[in-house]
Amino acid sequence: MSGPPLPEPASGPAHHKVLRSLLGAWALAACSPEETAAVEEHLTDCATCADEAVRLRDAVALLHPEDNLDLDPRLRSRVLASCLGRRPARIPVPGWAAPYDAETARLDALLHDIGEAEWRAPVRLKWFDGERAVARDTTAAAVIGHLMAVDGLVAAALGLPDPLGTLAGETTASPTERTEAFWSAHPDGAADRPPGAVRSAWREQGHAVIRSVSFADSGVADQAVSYGRFSLPLRDSFVDRAFECWVHATDIADAIDYPYGAPAPAHLQHMVGLAARMLPTAIAGRRRAGLAPPARTLVAAGTPGRTLHLEVEGSGGGHWYIPLDSPGATAAPDETVAHVALDGIEFCRLAAGHIPPEEAAAGHTGDREAIKDVLFATASLSRL
Repeated sequence: MSGPPLPEPASGPAHHKVLRSLLGAWALAACSPEETAAVEEHLTDCATCADEAVRLRDAVALLHPEDNLDLDPRLRSRVLASCLGRRPARIPVPGWAAPYDAETARLDALLHDIGEAEWRAPVRLKWFDGERAVARDTTAAAVIGHLMAVDGLVAAALGLPDPLGTLAGETTASPTERTEAFWSAHPDGAADRPPGAVRSAWREQGHAVIRSVSFADSGVADQAVSYGRFSLPLRDSFVDRAFECWVHATDIADAIDYPYGAPAPAHLQHMVGLAARMLPTAIAGRRRAGLAPPARTLVAAGTPGRTLHLEVEGSGGGHWYIPLDSPGATAAPDETVAHVALDGIEFCRLAAGHIPPEEAAAGHTGDREAIKDVLFATASLSRL
């Protein structure tokens, strides 16, 4: 902005009047360098103009609040959505693999921001062993090694190299066994390597499994992935791995005071839905282990039986009907004997073993034994 020419000499009433007329432009940082220098020199000598300048600057601050320099965490997804809207991916990621793709990218962004000391920071892992809460202290590097070891089950099912190499075998079939094998080979949680080296290996593996399923035919979604004691279709295994990635990212973030949000609502709903579908088998498993009372009635597979209505509220929520007396029974809303309502994040924390079932903030009505069975079975879905 250009104003009237500054009079010479630089003093007197005329000079004061010209500089006073420039105060508004100066407050908006719209003056030329010469005008700015003249105004600021004048403010050191003129109390009246200095007071007016302060009032104008305060007014400008109200009209133009300072911007937060932190990037919006949703920026990446918005940019990608915009790019794909203009030019769809030639080889798109399957929808059932999208939660894993998103959660590994979020965790990788967290790991990118941490320093060497934070890689060694103590991280507490928590789960529920079927009877009580269990905890184990480790490091951020060891947590990433754990994720890599268990993700290796998916990699092996796709014919990709196993990250455990010669450590893999019949004795390392379950997630816990694979993790212990990795930690035994790397007692310091991969701290024997440069900080972040385990991150690179983990992300390379993640990219490989995403590429593999993106180029595979649609039938690969139903391929079984063995977890030792149980197996999941590949589509569900990707959701399981996305859930664990989020849970352990939160463990790391809590340990280093790093802000970390929940997954996208659509992805969270996939995770909640998988946990809900696994509950009938978890209830039956607890009964076989003597950790839950026997079924009230025996029903043939495919026939209606006693049912619990599980309502998950908030982001990623929905309604699920859980058969109580047999995994093969049909859930029947007309046979509902109890109703449990939990917040979506609370349900996920329960399924991760991060809160004891007795402490879950659940609203409930109906058969108290059925309610207890479902809450304890949800916590029992957790593991190291």
